[in-house]
Amino acid sequence: MARDMDEFVEQVKESTDILKVISSYVPLKKRGNNYFGCCPFHNEKTPSFSVAPEKGFFYCFGCHAGGDVFKFLSLIENITYFEAIKKEAERLRIEMPQREKTPEEIERDKKKSELYSVNELARKFFHSALINTAYGRKAKEYLVSRGIGEETIAEFQFGFAPDSWDKLTLAFTARDIKKQTLISAGLAFVGKDGKTVYDRFRARVMIPITDIRGRVVAFGGRIIEKGEPKYLNTADTLIFKKGEILFNLDRAYNTIRSEGYAVIVEGYMDAIALYASGVKNAVASLGTAFTGNQAKLLMRYAKKFYFCYDSDDAGQNATIRALIIAANLGAEIFVITVPDGKDPDEFIRKHGKDAFKELIPKAMSLMEFRLQYVLKRTNYTTLDGKLKALREMLPVLAGVRNETVRLEYRKKLAKELMIDEGVIESEMKVTRLTSVFSESANYKRKAENRRESALDKAGRIIIKEAIEDESTIDYIKEILPLALIENEGQREIFQMLFENGCDYNIEALSEGAAAELSRAIVENYDGEKTDVYIDALKTFEKQELKIKLEKMGKELETVMANGKDYTGLLAELKEVKKKLDDLQEGG
Repeated sequence: MARDMDEFVEQVKESTDILKVISSYVPLKKRGNNYFGCCPFHNEKTPSFSVAPEKGFFYCFGCHAGGDVFKFLSLIENITYFEAIKKEAERLRIEMPQREKTPEEIERDKKKSELYSVNELARKFFHSALINTAYGRKAKEYLVSRGIGEETIAEFQFGFAPDSWDKLTLAFTARDIKKQTLISAGLAFVGKDGKTVYDRFRARVMIPITDIRGRVVAFGGRIIEKGEPKYLNTADTLIFKKGEILFNLDRAYNTIRSEGYAVIVEGYMDAIALYASGVKNAVASLGTAFTGNQAKLLMRYAKKFYFCYDSDDAGQNATIRALIIAANLGAEIFVITVPDGKDPDEFIRKHGKDAFKELIPKAMSLMEFRLQYVLKRTNYTTLDGKLKALREMLPVLAGVRNETVRLEYRKKLAKELMIDEGVIESEMKVTRLTSVFSESANYKRKAENRRESALDKAGRIIIKEAIEDESTIDYIKEILPLALIENEGQREIFQMLFENGCDYNIEALSEGAAAELSRAIVENYDGEKTDVYIDALKTFEKQELKIKLEKMGKELETVMANGKDYTGLLAELKEVKKKLDDLQEGG
């Protein structure tokens, strides 16, 4: 079976025309051997997206997305790599061999299928109750009062759960749907007697919660009469984990990608209000704390986040927590401040959609928001208050990479707190590595270190040569130790080439390594090919000598400090230094 699957994948790969596939999504123009266009994965005006048909790879020099045709399909369609292969196989009418599943896999797939199915039926049940029955009259009146019209009701498939203990349960069991399935889906629960099954949602406006593929995985219910809780969500199930999904992402991800940023709100009513008002890149964290998994999911489409949480204390505290999570992962953070009203939904109803859209360009940076937040909540007229405000601000200030921006904020903080700038700078040096944003700062420093370097460029040149001429791989393996390769993605590629030669498998690489491989293949270099390759090898040779020289220098210091004979070591050090000088003089 494994061989059948390998042959299937290979057949699909051989039959797929990367240029034809990508051209159906992106207008491309030929330039030399490659084709260029504007990247579909980030917002740009100057084309930096390149396709190399002969090599079968794409790469964007702007956002660094790269890979083969199936990687492209997985990104553009938001599906897995293997799902991309299957999608292309269907288009090419290539039949996929069926792997025999274990009994556990069969049972799990069956349960998941049942949950997707029963949730879809529940969506139709609730929607029909809202639109076609007398039960839904009050719910429709409530929705109208919230400014939600028929178009939005249809778009989001609003529904209503009748004010009955078992209306849904009776209707579904009459259709031979097992009570246990309703319980597993979070649509029903067992009463205190341990036998009677009741509907989980009653007398609530119902909002389907969908995954990235648009499948109903859960529901959110909003009470329309008096009662608690105001909002009730499906509990976690086999197909739904609150911390791993963002409401409305299935509708918003294309706009998030094209606009280059996402607007993140707390609840689905806020996201719906924004979407209906024309802000199509709004998502909600379902009223729970924003999680690292949600941030990572969102960063597939954009690295810029605009948070717009409620303006009450709970919302502001949630904003601070969310900002730290997102910043630690390297996202660019902004905060939209709603002038009045507790949430974006209420603001739009009071002031209109255009008024909200005007708030987006006025969004504060992370630093500005934190400064205002601290000053508003601290009595900084006293010495203790000044010190408290300074301690809260210093970690954030230390995390600002841009020196000009950092100096401006330092001046502003000094002015607000009436503290000398020198004191702030001195304290900032102490707190820089221990602040709550240290992880974010470390991430940014690592990102800076990963920016284009002579070693990175040399590594890509050598990778390209190895792929184009497999006979060079053994020689490269002999003279280029893996420990010398600082770029993690390149080290992964070299490891694969050293082990498998040119019989490599891009899907086995990490995302960063796959992008680096694509760039190496797509990138063109000035000069004679042989000279460029030799110079790249010399770059690593120089690096190896520099490391050796540094190590020997420390060893020499130790030997001299201990009063031992160092003449032999000094002579060796001079020899290494001369080698390095000769290489550097020769270019």
